[in-house]
Order: sequence, then C-alpha cells, then structure tokens
Amino acid sequence: MRGSVVMSGQGSVYKRCGCVDPVTGRQLGGRCPRLAGSGHGSWYLELALPAGPNGRRCRIRWGGYPSRAAATSVLARLRGPRHGGQGCRALTVGDWLAHWLASRTSPATSTMRGYAAHVRLYLVPYLGPVLLAELSTGHVQAMFTAISRQHQELGSPVSAATLNRVRATLRAALNTAVRRGVIGENPASRAELPRARRPRAVVWTPARVEHWQRTGERPAVAVWTAAQTAQFLHATAGHQLYAAYHLIALRGLRRGEAAGLRWCDVDLDAKAAVISQQLQQYDGHLTVCPPKTPHSVRTIALDHTTIAALRAHRDRQRAEAVAFGPGYRVSGYVFTGLNGAPMAPDRLTRTFTALAAQAGLPPVRLHDLRHGAATLALAAGVDLRTVQDMLGHSSIVLTADTYTSVLPEVARAAAEKVAALILRAGCLVPGTRRQRQRHPRRVKGRRHNRPPSRRRSRAHPGRQIGRPGRRSRAGPR
Repeated sequence: MRGSVVMSGQGSVYKRCGCVDPVTGRQLGGRCPRLAGSGHGSWYLELALPAGPNGRRCRIRWGGYPSRAAATSVLARLRGPRHGGQGCRALTVGDWLAHWLASRTSPATSTMRGYAAHVRLYLVPYLGPVLLAELSTGHVQAMFTAISRQHQELGSPVSAATLNRVRATLRAALNTAVRRGVIGENPASRAELPRARRPRAVVWTPARVEHWQRTGERPAVAVWTAAQTAQFLHATAGHQLYAAYHLIALRGLRRGEAAGLRWCDVDLDAKAAVISQQLQQYDGHLTVCPPKTPHSVRTIALDHTTIAALRAHRDRQRAEAVAFGPGYRVSGYVFTGLNGAPMAPDRLTRTFTALAAQAGLPPVRLHDLRHGAATLALAAGVDLRTVQDMLGHSSIVLTADTYTSVLPEVARAAAEKVAALILRAGCLVPGTRRQRQRHPRRVKGRRHNRPPSRRRSRAHPGRQIGRPGRRSRAGPR
C-alpha cells in the first residue's frame, strides 16, 4: 500500500521515497517505514484522464512535491473547473477544442471549416491529451516544431502562413477559455513563429516569361500586363463565360462574388452592380454566403465595354433557355450552366485555367485577375482610394500592400518624374524660386575669331589684365 494516501474527489495524493529493499533490490516506494517521519520522501499525485479522441483512457502520475498541500493544490488545478455539466473533471485541450467548435456560431462557414481542419489535423493530435490547466508555451512551441519537421520529412514543407493560421485558431480557442475563467492566460500568444510574408504580385514581363519557359519557375502571385489581358479577352470573346472573366479582369470581383451575382443586382442602364452575396461550395453543395467582409458589400461602376459584354451574355442566356426546353431552371443568376443552375466557383477556375493555356499566355490564377484589375487601374491613373472601394477592402493599407504591383512602364514614368524634379531643383538659385542665369557655352578654338569689342576699357592701362586696346589712328577724341 502507498503511504499516506489522501483522496481528493477525483485523483489522489500520496507519499513515497526511493529507498531500495536490500533483499529484492526493488524500491520500497510507499512501503518504506521511514515515510512516517517528516523529512523523508516526497509527495506525488495521481489523476485519471477522460477518454481521448481515440477512445483510450490514460493516467498521469507526477511527483517531487515537498508537502501534501503542494501536491493537493496542483491536483485541484489539474482537475479544472466544471465544464458542460459533467461535474468536476480533468479538462484536456482536446475536450476544450471540441466544446469551443460546438459553441461557435458567429464566423462564416468557410472560417469554421478552417477552424475544424486545424483542430483535426494539428491541434488534437499534438495537444489533445494535454491538460488544459497545464498547457504551456513550451507545449505549443514543441507542436509547431514537430509539424515543421514532419512536413519536411514528407517532402512538403509547411509554409509560415499555414503555421500562423494554426496558431490563430488555437489562440482564438484559448482566448475564449480565458474569458470564461477556465485558464488564466493564453500560452499560444507567446509562441514564436516565422513571420508570414504576404506575397507581392509581379508582372509577366518578357524577361520573366522567357525565364518561365526555360526553367518552369513561376512566381506565387503574378499578373498579366494590359496587352496580355487584352489578348486573353480577345481569345475568349466567343466563350460562354466571357462576360464573367471580363467582369473579374476589369472590376476585380472575387470568384465567389462573380458566381453569386444575380440579375436583380445588376442595373445595365445605370451602369452599376451591387455585390451583396457570394456562392461557396462545401462538400459538393453550393451555399449562399455573405461577402467576405462587411466592406465587401459594395456598389461597383460598370464601363461601356462591360455593359456590352453583359447584354450579349443575357441574350445568349435567353437563347440557351429556349434551346434547353421546359426543364430549364430560372435561377436568376447571371452566370449559370446550360440548364440555368448557378455556376460553381470551381468551374470558373477550371475553365479559366484551360482558356489561359489555349491562349498561349503565362499561367496566372483566377484570383490573380483581381490583382491585375487593381494594378491596371493604378496604371490608368485611378487613385488608391477608388481602387480600395472597387475591391471592397476594409483598409487602404491592404490595397497598397497586397493587391497592387507596379507595371514596368509606370515605374519608368515615375523614375523620369523624379529625375526631372531634381534637374529642375538644380536650376534654381538656392533659397529662392528664381532660375539660374544660363551662361553661353564657349566653343574651344574660336577665341581669336571673335570680333573685337568696340567698347574701350575705362581702367588704367596698367591695371588691365588683357592687352590694352589700341588707340585709333585719329588719336584721342
């Protein structure tokens, strides 16, 4: 029997030592007779954990505490608070994450899918059995180290952006635990991760296209030039989805926003469209969702070329409805299939990739058309605030930092403007706005061919630096 066992609800504390039986050579543990004394041995705790995600139950035993009060205090902290009416029990990180996911109602469906994927793939396998009350920054840091090493061994290194998103999920879950008084602080906030750098969009210049054709290397985010965009639109002018790609390339819609656009949101006479919803695909089913952010709900202006493309698309859609027959579905969406059903965002992506390859253009993603719309708008002289409203960004910093790149001709024009500014500044008298007087250039070798000056010097001949002028034959006047 263990010495001095004290039961405390769930779990127990006991005293033991490391003395060895001289006969068997085994440790006496709690059977040592010297444990009755006050200075011998140390206190331990034992706690049974609930079944984990794999259905297995485990038991923890920690020791080395100097007194029974210290061991009892740690045991009480490990058991945690009451959770969901299950009584006073040990709460693990896996238990809390499951409860947190079940209680989340506010985020969008796509956000919840990301949370659930992070919990299933990373958080529960690495941190699930850990007691929530004992979770430390060291546990979190060790998890990210193990994730990085595992992906490295599999030959698919995990990006810094993915690690930061996983930490954001864990931090959100633990912040809820802090607000509810389950834990005192959030250990995920102090974990150190490499900074996730937002990729900059680069332009497919001729040199970059040649490098891609020779090596196959392509940038993470790339945009077409104005000529390449025009080439793509010209090559796809007769396609069923031409109006969709025209709208995305010129107005910068997200693919979900283009798929969710309805005819009731478009006013061709007023040359405007309202972005009020988007279509997302989950488990093979289309779902109507609000736009990505509240600022994404916006009204965009339509130019005359986009109006013409939408009118032609509407006429084509009406002809398709007549050709399909009675089974045609009048869904009210602008971009539909041949049967009138809404267009899945994935189909827009697949079709775009095929059409871009057929046009012989360097590869870009469908979302890169949105990058290109912002880039071309800036190249056309549109101010940054207007581009922000067009894209539906909440911050102008996001627009300037992520979705805009500088076209080569715009960069050259800016460089010429800076050079001209410096040259103009060099022609001013310092401290004034007066232009410097330009002195006529002297031509070498023609000094003696100048006609002699008829004006005589008034200085004394001895003070004249040059040769004194000759007096006329008529003598002094």
